[in-house]
Amino acid sequence: MNFRQSLFGLIAIFLGAAGPAFATSQTVTVGTGANGMGFSPLTVTVNKGETVTFTYAGNGVAGAHNVHADNNSFRCAKGCDGDGNGGNGNLSNSAWSATVTFNTAGSFRYYCEAHGAPGGLGMSGTVVVNDVAPPAGQHINAGISGNWDDPSPNQGGHGFQFEILPNNGMLAIWFVFNPAGTAQNWIYMQGGYDPNSNTTTLPAFLEQGSGGAFPPHFNSSSLNAVPWGSVQFTFTDCNNGTAQWKSNAASLAAGYADVTIPIQRLTHIDGTTCP
Repeated sequence: MNFRQSLFGLIAIFLGAAGPAFATSQTVTVGTGANGMGFSPLTVTVNKGETVTFTYAGNGVAGAHNVHADNNSFRCAKGCDGDGNGGNGNLSNSAWSATVTFNTAGSFRYYCEAHGAPGGLGMSGTVVVNDVAPPAGQHINAGISGNWDDPSPNQGGHGFQFEILPNNGMLAIWFVFNPAGTAQNWIYMQGGYDPNSNTTTLPAFLEQGSGGAFPPHFNSSSLNAVPWGSVQFTFTDCNNGTAQWKSNAASLAAGYADVTIPIQRLTHIDGTTCP
């Protein structure tokens, strides 16, 4: 199997696989249905300490919308009333998004002031919050995506690129060097993660072969992705964590000894948030 087949075949497998069903932060679309007066899904479930993001594309057939909790714990549209960031929960027909954190277990109804009412009437929905606190550290989510490196002295120049994929998948590439310091290595990792956890372990593969050359001399048929060990990533917050490299027999024989390094964010993807 050549490198292109093995590497991108793995991507296809993980993108197509259904991920495990965990309660995690959720998104509710506002203004759905033929009449534009619905929430989708009507009921979402999260764990205590997690979030629900309400999004409205704007200019809907039913006009302006907002979300207002029956118990008045939140009122949101362009942000939320009293969020400290100038948010405004008034009805709006332009595009908006608002994220609410639920720190108390229970069932919480909400409605649109223009098209619903408290008690589940009209345009309304429900957030169910499980009495399960998130673990210490930062949950793995889309906001982890970006470039990270080792902030230790004299360690700039190697690091990881993370992409959080659909269906609770995660891709990482370690841009590093071989133990002798004579060549660059791209160590590729991909696997699943638990969105209720701040840690995951991904299998690692190393591109090897004689086909690596600057285009047009690149020859993918002479490259292979060789199993090369694993890396356990742990995120203490949105910008810091650790990477624990565990070699297998092949990588250990080649001098890639086990090591744990700190990692720190360098960049983030526009449009993503963490937490």
